[in-house]
Amino acid sequence: MHIFVTGATGFIGSTIVTELISAGHRVTGLVRSDAGAETLAHLGASAHRGDLNDLNSLRKGAEGADGVIHTAFNHDFSTYRDNCEMDRRVIAALGSALAGSDRPLLVTSGIGILAAGRLLTEDVEPATGSHAHPRAASEQAAVALLDQGINAGIIRLPPSVHGAGDHGFVPMLIALARQKGVAAHVGDGGNRWPAVHRLDAARLYRLAVEKARAGARWHGVADGGVPFRDITAIIARRLNLPQVSTDGAAAAAHFGWIGGFTAMDVPASADYTRAELGWTPVEAGLLTDLDSDAYFPPA
Repeated sequence: MHIFVTGATGFIGSTIVTELISAGHRVTGLVRSDAGAETLAHLGASAHRGDLNDLNSLRKGAEGADGVIHTAFNHDFSTYRDNCEMDRRVIAALGSALAGSDRPLLVTSGIGILAAGRLLTEDVEPATGSHAHPRAASEQAAVALLDQGINAGIIRLPPSVHGAGDHGFVPMLIALARQKGVAAHVGDGGNRWPAVHRLDAARLYRLAVEKARAGARWHGVADGGVPFRDITAIIARRLNLPQVSTDGAAAAAHFGWIGGFTAMDVPASADYTRAELGWTPVEAGLLTDLDSDAYFPPA
């Protein structure tokens, strides 16, 4: 297959590119710069110039492909809601290029958009209306494509996609602990984060595009629910800092804009995903990976 990948030079996207090429697929990735094109060339992929604001470039990239994997997203949280609506438009544009065919489009979403506090399975749908999470726009856009006969599916990723080169929430927590002098969790820290190694996530994307089914929702979950206090315990030990509990206004002051994420309790299952796609995570779990020099390089 010839796969068009957005976010192809990113932490997750670049791993997907490598996985696809290793499996014999041909890959074209969306890039904004010469540096991005060089990165893709090194990985063995072709480059398509454009960006998320240029919907025409996105359509052209998708038109020549046998399938599309969409991982790009603007992670500037100061404009988060606007970025989510941009993603809605991007998905619509990518889908329009696939109309009239069975070529698949995989859209990326997140476990964290679902209602918290219960085991989240693939059949759980995001809230709608006034209770909808802004990021649910991505799933809504995929569902809208189904009504147009487009083969769209959704992969939900957990709060932590970890591995060497991680620049997500866990490195942010490590940096915050260094800055504040403590490794903190909210309340008793019993809230649960699912997680997946990025290499396992890449294999999931490959299997999903190879075995695409319109309307499918798949969970990229290896660790179903890691207690947040276990994450902060490793951070505290590796940095030789106290592990502390915080709550309320003190938690808001400590964590700032990531406070809502640190309190998420979103245990999730991938049983259906594993059975349908034959996906078996084999890489290190979050706590094993975190407790390594990749996250705490020697001085």
